Amino acid sequence: MDLKYKRILLKLSGESLAGDKKTGIDFDTVAKICEPIKRLNDMGAEIAIVVGGGNFWRGRSSGSMDRTRADHIGMLATAINALGVADSLEALDVDVRVQTAVTMRQVAEPYIRGKAIRHLEKGRVVVFGCGTGNPFFSTDTAAALRAAEIEADIVMKATMVDGVYDSDPKTNPDAVKFDHISFHDVLNKDLAVMDSTAASLCKDNAIPILVFSIDEPENIYKAVMGEKIGTIVD
Repeated sequence: MDLKYKRILLKLSGESLAGDKKTGIDFDTVAKICEPIKRLNDMGAEIAIVVGGGNFWRGRSSGSMDRTRADHIGMLATAINALGVADSLEALDVDVRVQTAVTMRQVAEPYIRGKAIRHLEKGRVVVFGCGTGNPFFSTDTAAALRAAEIEADIVMKATMVDGVYDSDPKTNPDAVKFDHISFHDVLNKDLAVMDSTAASLCKDNAIPILVFSIDEPENIYKAVMGEKIGTIVD
């Protein structure tokens, strides 16, 4: 079977790494997420991963804390997750590199675009930590930015819901799911796909976004192979 997408930017939320524990890293859950990544890597897919940090820290709910400091803590949370994902991939004999937007040379490479692309070309999975390295930008925006920089074919956002709806399906049982929607509609209707900065960045660089559920990790494999799951935004 042929890959539909050759170079993928996979966005994993921190919550998806926590499993039923809801906080921290559940390595049994992470191992299940890494299995289809391993299979795709063996097939020649070039996979970069951006991880969130919500399983450890949510800066926007940090009360009266200075926003910049809260976001810096969040960046450190994503670095923990990046190392955890890398360890699980290495346990499956996947060659992997962690690059962080905040320099921490003792534990990871600094983010360098050329090196990241070279790793991908050599068949290594690259895990990006620390978001963009700047406060006030979400890890969704980091995913869109890195996707543009490495010239990814698509951003695949693995979430806790199975696509994009016209309203929150958790609170509205009559919410309607879209199979396909335009960036224009996502931005105009303020739909919860990615934050508007991330969506605009993907729109401006003609990078489609696929939103799908990570509850079934096999969806990662299905998505890259071109099966119709989730919602495509382009």
